[in-house]
Amino acid sequence: MKYSLGLAIAFLLGLLSSGAQAQGTVRRHLIYFQDKTGTPYTISQPQAFLSARALARRSRQGIAVRPRDLPVNPAYVAQVRAVSGSPQVRYTSRWLNAAVVACDSATLGRIYQLPSVKGGQTLSRLPEAPYAAPAPASAPAARTTAEDRATYGKAYAQNELIGAAAMHKAGYQGEGMQIAVFDAGFPGADQLEALQLLKQQGRIAGTRNFVDGGTSVYQRNSHGTNCLGLIGGELPGTYVGTAPHATFHLCITEDVASEYPVEEANWLAAAEYADSVGVDVISSSLGYNTFDRPAVSHTYADLTGRTAIGSLAALGAARAGMVVVNSAGNDGNNSWRYISVPADADSIITVGAVDSLRRHASFSSYGPTADGRIKPTLSAMGVASAVLSATGTISRGNGTSYACPELAGMVAGFWQANPTLTAQQVISALCRSASQAQAPDNTLGYGIPNFVAAYNLLHPGAPLAATPVAAGGTRLGIYPNPSHTGELTLVLPPSLQRQALRVRVLDVKGATVLERSLPAQATAEVLLHPARQLAPGTYQCVVQPLAGGSTQTVRFTQQ
Repeated sequence: MKYSLGLAIAFLLGLLSSGAQAQGTVRRHLIYFQDKTGTPYTISQPQAFLSARALARRSRQGIAVRPRDLPVNPAYVAQVRAVSGSPQVRYTSRWLNAAVVACDSATLGRIYQLPSVKGGQTLSRLPEAPYAAPAPASAPAARTTAEDRATYGKAYAQNELIGAAAMHKAGYQGEGMQIAVFDAGFPGADQLEALQLLKQQGRIAGTRNFVDGGTSVYQRNSHGTNCLGLIGGELPGTYVGTAPHATFHLCITEDVASEYPVEEANWLAAAEYADSVGVDVISSSLGYNTFDRPAVSHTYADLTGRTAIGSLAALGAARAGMVVVNSAGNDGNNSWRYISVPADADSIITVGAVDSLRRHASFSSYGPTADGRIKPTLSAMGVASAVLSATGTISRGNGTSYACPELAGMVAGFWQANPTLTAQQVISALCRSASQAQAPDNTLGYGIPNFVAAYNLLHPGAPLAATPVAAGGTRLGIYPNPSHTGELTLVLPPSLQRQALRVRVLDVKGATVLERSLPAQATAEVLLHPARQLAPGTYQCVVQPLAGGSTQTVRFTQQ
């Protein structure tokens, strides 16, 4: 088992496997190329290999496109494919200037003779074999009425612990943010009632299967479905995830049938895919330290953040301006004890687990890294988390695997609320406002983050309420929502009446597109116009008393 259990990839870069390989047996190998000389791609024309959204993410953060971002020279790939023996190039890596190739030993020897090839290593000791898809998931089980009372159902505690419930009330549920989920499969995710809005609203933006090839992901192991539900689930009264309105990319990188270094190469390919399509946040509940072939397993000394391919991949994703959120691992109770790969990577959020009472989960892996850095980075609820199954039932589960996506959704909402921040500034704000910010350790890291605390750290002049305000006339309202006429009416709660107000309307990027000053008045309803100047889209209306006091926010749609 690999998700967060600390099973992993420990080979040194460029080291060839010393094990014998049967003649004619097809296995996967990582082939490194000498250079990118002669490539038709240039850093001055990045639109040829990076999407407009990817380039916009980099531009907002001042991240330049560098030679490492250039695709592998297609001429070198063509040379590999032309070698006798019919080698299959499964995918390439821009950041490592390499390709994953399936071939037998004789063909591999001929590939190593190419002048463009620098070296390589064997990633899988098992023969290539077609994957047999499992039978379709059974129909979702009927929901019980016991959990239909509260909006979040069984998922309330995990949302409340990190401030996600308050984040949602403030109007941030992941709108406009893109999250990539790396895992072992997503069976049922296209059928479950709690995930139907993702399908109906076109918020599954992409799928990739790096284990079998192609784009079919609603198969294999249901661990990915569990993790997707923790972020994107939305069935009010029963189950709500931490960023239910985000857009997702689903990637299978993990093969639960075996444990070989190829899975970290899959993770690398998925990270480069996420970069190219403009993903903001990566959620990965995967970890590696021990392989089926002990000779290539990791040692603690490898946890430098720059030794394993998975760690280099996570660092590359961070350098490209994404926030990588990865589970710490569940090895706290066993002889390994420490975090795994890629949780050791620098500049990412490594997530440990606590229970609903904020106590460390004994299974949650410890730091530090081999080079002395504090790990985990932050912690979230991973004991008795409410988890959505592939059949639609909701059960309780333990693991940093679950703490990770819970926090990834909050990260997306926090970045949505603060769109001018860089990825590293997002991580810094969450750490500086977390429960152990003044005394971080290698058990909980900087502690348990909270959306409200982090938001107020950045907005001391316009703080959010410390706890969600109850419904029933005490919250700011707006109608009609969605608006078709171009006129909007604010419904002011008593706390905002009889005082002068500043009203701002923000677009999904956080830019102010409309601002008004309202005089003190006793009426509860105020016409806000001309709203006709707003283009169709989703907006946040922020109302702040000019004399000071709590700010309230409401989300609306202009059609």
